[in-house]
Amino acid sequence: MFGIYLKRELGRRKKAALVIALGLALGIALVITVNSVSAGMTQAQDKVLQSLYGLGTDMTVTKARTAPTGNSSGGPRFEFDASADDDDDAEQSSDRVMTQGGQALKAALVTQVAGQKGVAAAVGALTLNVTKVDGSFTQGKAQSSTGGSGNGGQGGPGGGNGGGSTAAPQVQGGGASFDVNSYSVAGVDVTDQDLGPLAGSKITSGVTFTSAQTNAKVAVVSKAYAKENSYKAGSSLKISGTTYKVIGIATPDSSDSTTDVYLPLKQAQTLGDAADQVTTIYVKATDSQQIDTVKAAIQKNISGTTVTTSADLAETVSGSLSTASNLATSVGKWLSIAVLVAAFLVAALLTSSAVSRRVREFGTLKALGWPSRRVTRQVVGESMVNGLLGGALGIGLGLAAAYTVTAISPKLTAELGGAGGGGGMGGPGGGGPGRQSASNTMEIALSAPVSLTTIALAVGLAVAGGLIAGAMGGWRASRMRPADALRSVS
Repeated sequence: MFGIYLKRELGRRKKAALVIALGLALGIALVITVNSVSAGMTQAQDKVLQSLYGLGTDMTVTKARTAPTGNSSGGPRFEFDASADDDDDAEQSSDRVMTQGGQALKAALVTQVAGQKGVAAAVGALTLNVTKVDGSFTQGKAQSSTGGSGNGGQGGPGGGNGGGSTAAPQVQGGGASFDVNSYSVAGVDVTDQDLGPLAGSKITSGVTFTSAQTNAKVAVVSKAYAKENSYKAGSSLKISGTTYKVIGIATPDSSDSTTDVYLPLKQAQTLGDAADQVTTIYVKATDSQQIDTVKAAIQKNISGTTVTTSADLAETVSGSLSTASNLATSVGKWLSIAVLVAAFLVAALLTSSAVSRRVREFGTLKALGWPSRRVTRQVVGESMVNGLLGGALGIGLGLAAAYTVTAISPKLTAELGGAGGGGGMGGPGGGGPGRQSASNTMEIALSAPVSLTTIALAVGLAVAGGLIAGAMGGWRASRMRPADALRSVS
């Protein structure tokens, strides 16, 4: 009887049922859209942080920065012997290799960090800044300086143009013309590549390092740097007089790489005259919920270090990605709540109004012996069907909106390190302390993934909307009396 009556009443009131269902559908669709876009924002932010941190890294440990002392021009200096007894024009090249920001830790601290409670793994890496000068000189002796802290070692994606510039030479007794370019080099612990600057990239040509190549003269270069300088697997790469064989090309999983050249850690230490030193320790926690606790333990037990978590680093990401993410998590959330409340209220009022127009029907049913609970159950049943119909429509609309966002894939930009006090909060792989480029911008394509949890939330909201509307209508119906049916007869 319940099912037959329910089917008949819904058939008679198709328009009213559709209006209620559409109201709920719009609210549910908005919730799905906001949730899926927020999830896409989170994924985009994770990609940005992975490009700096490396895959699976929860925090990094670097040397605590100290105020500079003494007078320094801030840039590496080069001297060339350009005497021209035999030649009027001498071509020369020189490399200046410096540890990133001059901030290095003892490699033994890697083991100490790994031993802290809550740390699952710790890996050391050494980031170097290489400034390369190529020039031609005529008679005399030329001396030059790259000048300014921004020129040495700020090479970004694309290799040699990331921070290099043409500098004005200082010449004695002759003339000179030269170019200054810089790029970044990361020393990788080849025995554990699951953490570190290379973890966020995959080898798309050639091979990666083997655990036996701890001190081999081999290199992996980023895709952008390889393209810029025409490198491929098998090419030779010369740094400061040492020749390395390029064994692989690394393509970042998410964006342009902040590191141009990867070397085995020991080779990087030799190249940078930094024996048994690292600039960054990558840390993975045993439990992502205990990251703050692990950070506090490391800071307490290992002095002279700065611990940076992904949350700290996220605060330095600005640009349209950050703005859109804030809008999605703040305005979008409250807008969804407001629309849902309005949809539930409208559904309840429409249901109550529909019940009021059925005074004769419900009064007659009560006169025939229907108890109030049976009338209430009938109204709630109709509302539940309307709610589920609204949920189905809402899920369809929400999925369509999420698919549209993913298909369009709007581009968002993320500017890294803009709020970190000159790069102090940056992560490894060329983006950490000492990397002070004015703008390191990444472009991220936004997607809107819909999870099963979001679908379950939508179904729950549909049921809740039906129950709220049914409760309102059922309460109104339960208060009707058989006499109301007689008074409604004109």
